[in-house]
Amino acid sequence: MSFYYQSTIIYFIVFVLYLIIKGNFVVDSFTLVTDDPILYFLALIVIVSIIIVLYNLLLNKHIEITENSIAFISRFKVRRFGLEQISFVKFFRQYRSTGSKRFRTVRIKINNRIRPFMFRISDYENEDELYNKINELKTTVESK
Repeated sequence: MSFYYQSTIIYFIVFVLYLIIKGNFVVDSFTLVTDDPILYFLALIVIVSIIIVLYNLLLNKHIEITENSIAFISRFKVRRFGLEQISFVKFFRQYRSTGSKRFRTVRIKINNRIRPFMFRISDYENEDELYNKINELKTTVESK
């Protein structure tokens, strides 16, 4: 989630800087140029990113990992699975990314489900702590 906040702030700063640079400073006044298509494009990017941040705040998605279960929790739904239901946990690097842990995708296969749960670690707060917890979960599942 912190990625969304950071990108929204950066988009807004770029929008304001472009607005200041494109505007005309006349003696004791500032004239805003409103017929610039790049200005509209940047405004659209800022608005969409703010909508995405608000949507993610509304969903309030998070993951709880305990000693004997993992839970995928959103505002409207809770999915809890015990360790005995998990068949494997795998980490995948995203295409064209560095070896950083932040950009890894996690795939958790549940016995009764056809498709595994897949999520990016960077989509959640405290990426390093989440990576360590899922790695511990992986070693626990592999040892059973």
